[in-house]
Amino acid sequence: MKTLIVVPARYGSTRFPGKPLIEIAGRTMVSRVAAMAARAADALDDAESVVATDDARIADHCRTLGISVVMTDPDVPSGTDRALAAVDALGAHPDVVVNLQGDSPFTPPDHVVAVAKAAAGSGADAATPYVRLTWSALDDLRAHKQATPFSGTTLTHDRKGRALWFSKTLIPAIRKESALREAGDMSPVCRHIGLYAYRLDALRRYVGLPEGHYEQLEGLEQLRFLENGMSIQCVEVAPDTIAIPGIDTPEDVALAERLIAEHGDPLKD
Repeated sequence: MKTLIVVPARYGSTRFPGKPLIEIAGRTMVSRVAAMAARAADALDDAESVVATDDARIADHCRTLGISVVMTDPDVPSGTDRALAAVDALGAHPDVVVNLQGDSPFTPPDHVVAVAKAAAGSGADAATPYVRLTWSALDDLRAHKQATPFSGTTLTHDRKGRALWFSKTLIPAIRKESALREAGDMSPVCRHIGLYAYRLDALRRYVGLPEGHYEQLEGLEQLRFLENGMSIQCVEVAPDTIAIPGIDTPEDVALAERLIAEHGDPLKD
């Protein structure tokens, strides 16, 4: 199946304008994500990657580095819509479209490959990855949510891996937690990773649907799929070496650079 990996890169972020061009340890964020996308495309059969932007400065920067780029309408409301806009702007006809968020420079290529293959082979409308949390990681997430309650998304799925629900609250609730902790190191909580692969027809349907009730309440666009009876295959992946969900502030850049200094740059072999 043909796969197109799209990296949406919007210039006008409210919290951090121009962040695709911000440098992280000597490389711009957009170039980092594009490099990860290219590595994933190389690991897949019949796959390509492209940056989709609304800004000439980002487009020019990508062209200078030899990165494939396409211009899209600045009024496109979300990264998901921009991924479809990129498909149409290119006149492409992929079977699977991967939306690799442009502010997630440390997403491992293996995660991209896993969701692309799941979208192609599972029969679901879309696929997305998750990490099952250890009890220690769950404790850390609980503590983090005391200060920032809407950070971090969790999910539940059925025995075949199909998503049941996503939430900014911690799901599932756990009765008899102390007994479960004694039974093993892994908790039953799955932390969602914001990466999606869509079948093209499902992506077109999704973009044409109105915003869902629970999507509005939780601020989670993937709930639009579930509210309309569409299916999402959940794929378990290994935890990231550098686990930053996204770069949203200058403080996140500083943290990313500290973690690169500690763990090494994932773009260096």
